[in-house]
Amino acid sequence: MSKTNEYSALTPPEIAAKIAAGGVTKAGLPLGPQLLLGLLAGSFIGLGSLYFALITSDPTLGFAAGKILGGSAFAMGLILVVVGGAELFTGNHLLTMAWAGGKLSPATVLRNWVIICLANFVGAAGLA
Repeated sequence: MSKTNEYSALTPPEIAAKIAAGGVTKAGLPLGPQLLLGLLAGSFIGLGSLYFALITSDPTLGFAAGKILGGSAFAMGLILVVVGGAELFTGNHLLTMAWAGGKLSPATVLRNWVIICLANFVGAAGLA
């Protein structure tokens, strides 16, 4: 009995094309959604960082337990970004794939980076 391939493995050029298409979509978002998603990402990462600092500074926890629990708490912030569809500045560096493929201009990439970076900062600062 032959079993068909259940996984659709992509070749590196196909992966690059998908990343570039996603970058075009991200860069094409209107200003309002970009700002809101950037604010959310900043606050989610800030929340993960806050809990990381609280957990790792607890003197009653052992060294290893503090690091494991702190890392898990910070990962919670990253999970919130992914599940919430928020725009984190570090993830938006993949727009360079769309730029390298000629699908985005350098000005469009820089505009997106500035908006998302500032929105991430305001979201994290607002949490603080």
